[in-house]
Amino acid sequence: MAKHRVYTMSFGSVYPLYVAKAEKKGRAKAEVDQVIHWLTGYDQATLDARISDKTDFETFFADAPAMNPERVKITGKICGVQIEEIEEETMREIRYLDKLVDELARGRPMSKILRS
Repeated sequence: MAKHRVYTMSFGSVYPLYVAKAEKKGRAKAEVDQVIHWLTGYDQATLDARISDKTDFETFFADAPAMNPERVKITGKICGVQIEEIEEETMREIRYLDKLVDELARGRPMSKILRS
């Protein structure tokens, strides 16, 4: 089976879309970064490097320093698919990030987004 197209997309090409979605709803770029740090364990310098060096999504998640164990608490639908039912690990990680950015854009409090 061929890889899903999103795996080969550069994280740096999608990141500005995450930021734009959040800023359009009154949230800040720093909050998007905070969500990404929480999910992946990347620090700001490494995140910036991944954005600029055109790292693809598959590598972005495969090389993540410390995927947060609390991410399994992220539930619900994204793109019409129940996150908990996604079997392919990389796709589930991508959808976790999509869901967190959606929650941020909807105005959900950061403490609830970060499942604390």
